[in-house]
Amino acid sequence: MEPLFVPEPSNRVRVILNTDAKNEADDQYAIVHAILTPLFELHGIIPAHFGDRRGPGSLQASRQEVLKLLDLMDLNGRIPVHSGAAKMLPDEKTPVPSEGSALIIEEALKEDPRPLHIAFLGPLTDMASALLEEPSIASRNVRVVWIGGQDWPVGGWEYNLWNDVTAANVVFRSKVELWQIPSTIYKRMAVGYAELVEKVYNKGPLGKYLVEQLVAWNNQYPHGGHIEHRSLGDSPAIGVMMYPECGWFEWRPAPEFNAELNYVHTGRNRPIRVYGAVDQRFILEDFFAKLAWWYR
Repeated sequence: MEPLFVPEPSNRVRVILNTDAKNEADDQYAIVHAILTPLFELHGIIPAHFGDRRGPGSLQASRQEVLKLLDLMDLNGRIPVHSGAAKMLPDEKTPVPSEGSALIIEEALKEDPRPLHIAFLGPLTDMASALLEEPSIASRNVRVVWIGGQDWPVGGWEYNLWNDVTAANVVFRSKVELWQIPSTIYKRMAVGYAELVEKVYNKGPLGKYLVEQLVAWNNQYPHGGHIEHRSLGDSPAIGVMMYPECGWFEWRPAPEFNAELNYVHTGRNRPIRVYGAVDQRFILEDFFAKLAWWYR
């Protein structure tokens, strides 16, 4: 079934999606949403590491999850998948080159009047690596959209930041355009089991998998099954790339991060866009409608 809205090629939004896909249970929804959005010209998906707290092999786990989703959508081989770095940066001057950072550099250097949006649903490792490998991309028409960081102005521990605070400092100190969606915003993307069953579960093997893997995650960690909801915390990245004004934001001088993951407000860095709210229902209902259209 063809979408009613098919944008002209020159009006499509250039997108790369970087995802620690097997870290939790919400990346999967954002990945599918991005694939189903006609507005996006998806140049590729970069599986990302999510540290080794739950054992080694997080990058490979993310890659396998991305491939599983593509298989459920009958899209294997039709969307490029380029793995990112397997570990965090060793320091702020040494990149960890990968297929993923090479894709970022290649697309950033293309002569195209449209901004390149690179959405990071996990750590900023591959963006930092790309900036260290090819510093000129910081002045290209690139927008980094990051799900990460704690509440302003104090900050503190947050999972995506914790998985590579060194990379975060490289990106925040650079001149590349940056849109940040902190944890206090992405945690408000809650959806209940009842709505997931009604709007997702009955959409074929893909819908069944999306819901079952979410419930399985909740049952094992960290809630032990004592909840019936999940925050689809990575989905705001898709929403703001579709419609940048789907939330409230301010431009603020980019901070840096100390060892305790608190913000250090030096005032030396360029302004970044920090979202203070997003339209939860716009983003979720858009996903539900596109999934239903795709299934039909």
